[in-house]
Amino acid sequence: MTHAFTSISLTIADLVDHPANVRINSGETYEPDAIAHLKASIGTLGLLQPLLVQEQDGKYGVLAGRRRQAALLALLADKSVKEFTKKTNIDCRLVPDDCDVTTALSLAENITQVPMNAIDEFEAFARMMEVDGQTPETIASTFGTTVAAVKGRLRYGLIHPDIRAAARAKDITLDAMKAFADHPSQDAQKEVFDALTSEDRYLNAYSVRQALKRRGIQASDELGVLVREEYDARDGAIAADLLEEHSVLEDAALVETILLEKLQQAAEDSRAKFGFAWADATVSYDHEVMSAYGRVYPSQVDMDDEAQARADEIAEEIEALEKEMEDDDMEQDANDALYDRVDALETEIRDLQEAYSTEILERAGVMASWSNNRITLHVGLIRPEDRVAQPGAAGGGNEDSTAGNDDKPASDEIVYSAALQDDFKTERAMALGAAMAMNPEATLDLTLFKLVTDVLHSGMTITYAIKVDARKEYRAHAKMDEIDSTSLEQVAAAHDKLDLDWLDDTRPPAEQFEAFRALAQAEKAKLVAYATAASTTQPCFARHPERDGLMHAFEQEIMPDIRAHWAPNGALFNRFKKAWLLNILSKELGLVQEAVTLASSSKKEIVAFLDKLFAEPFATLTDSQRMAVESWCPPMMQTADVNDVDEDADEVGDGHVEPAEMDQAA
Repeated sequence: MTHAFTSISLTIADLVDHPANVRINSGETYEPDAIAHLKASIGTLGLLQPLLVQEQDGKYGVLAGRRRQAALLALLADKSVKEFTKKTNIDCRLVPDDCDVTTALSLAENITQVPMNAIDEFEAFARMMEVDGQTPETIASTFGTTVAAVKGRLRYGLIHPDIRAAARAKDITLDAMKAFADHPSQDAQKEVFDALTSEDRYLNAYSVRQALKRRGIQASDELGVLVREEYDARDGAIAADLLEEHSVLEDAALVETILLEKLQQAAEDSRAKFGFAWADATVSYDHEVMSAYGRVYPSQVDMDDEAQARADEIAEEIEALEKEMEDDDMEQDANDALYDRVDALETEIRDLQEAYSTEILERAGVMASWSNNRITLHVGLIRPEDRVAQPGAAGGGNEDSTAGNDDKPASDEIVYSAALQDDFKTERAMALGAAMAMNPEATLDLTLFKLVTDVLHSGMTITYAIKVDARKEYRAHAKMDEIDSTSLEQVAAAHDKLDLDWLDDTRPPAEQFEAFRALAQAEKAKLVAYATAASTTQPCFARHPERDGLMHAFEQEIMPDIRAHWAPNGALFNRFKKAWLLNILSKELGLVQEAVTLASSSKKEIVAFLDKLFAEPFATLTDSQRMAVESWCPPMMQTADVNDVDEDADEVGDGHVEPAEMDQAA
């Protein structure tokens, strides 16, 4: 049934809510933020579409147009707007009293409207400026939005017409079209568009942006910000954009010239700071070329009283900050600030404790490059012609990469503290216990063998690795609640499979023993294995085959790979220095490029990356990288290849660091 609606002029004061309006209960629809654009549009252009109303007790309920009504009421309440009062007349259309489809009318207006095509919107904004003489400021005022938002839409509306036409025809996606706005020159846009589409391949936003980058540097890019002042001083050509940050520095040669000058200056400043013999610069750090260079590191120095006092202050502050970072309720920004402070303090204390020898300074230098969108300093490099062969190396000599260190560890070499080693021992004992619980027959044999030989064997016990004198071994750990829980879960699973019906506290020990003797041999083996595994294994590193050949062979049998029972996690990596984490990524996992990329990141970001990597190795890893991730652990933890591991050593490491990819960033 159709209805004829009469045009009527009403005042704002005449309008009330209508119960049949389908949005009457959606209060969020009428919040000030939700109607800001509409309020601004009506305030500037007036009401463009009449309201649909029906008479109700001398007033008029709004069936359709409730948001417009809310915008009118907001204008009425706005003291800065003088044009709207309670008596301001509003164009409406009157629904008859006998209309029986009022809800349908309200619903129809809300659901039958087709959202505006995004390209139409972009082009409309552009026409308002080009044809109507509007400015971004007046357009923003009209639609109640920001000037930046208007300029963003204008940029898309000013993309080359052929590219917009391709988006309309769905030959390219809207995102691909919008990517062309990265360069304000329509000529440059069209050239890139023609080049990419001529190759008869799918056009995506990434390929567009990459191609446009070769046409100049955006002013807002890190490189653009770095060179902009000098670029302007030398009258470099600029393709201006409506948004200044999207303007493009078109003279790539001039940009590179200025960049090289700044790199050279940064290298020279570093040379002067350390006292190196030379300083050089390169725009792009070529790893193949630089692999011919050696790398040296500072040595430990004896600090004077003043330096020692400052080092002690720094150590105390770092300890306090690390405790503060354990607060789980801390805001992310505050936590990041603490990480940055710790990194800065670690750098300061390292500078107090380390220095390059005179012999090194006479040969070493610093290279500055543009890496990861910042100036990166590669310090302590030895040019190929200045490298010195180290005596005693295989093949007649090894050109120096850690020369002059006086056998002291490099700053990025992993040297585990005594406290961390103690915790590693505890975690390894837990993993070994899990393996023993999962191998009950072998563990039963070991336990019985130990008991018997300790009594019958003349002299010392065959191994002190386990205690089977019916006492639990105490295991201390600084952060027990943060360790990987795999071994704990495995031991718990072994416990759940035990037959404990015989262990009835209401029965005397003799009856319990009788019930125990009645168990099947396999059940006894499980019980003995669990008791030995869960409580008696002492904190340990991998056994040395000569010092404890029995346990070395036993561990190789039941736990050839500790990673089946334990895995490194973010809590562990958080206890490592930033340099160690980069060393692990680059040297031990083979993720050199990732290490280079993360070198300028905070320690917290690197820890998060490693935590995610070890939780689920990335699909992009090569086979060798995946194998390295799946097998990595501190060397004294792994059972295999432990012939050279000394569990009593204070420091663990091979004493050699390859030429580093990670360098301090300026």
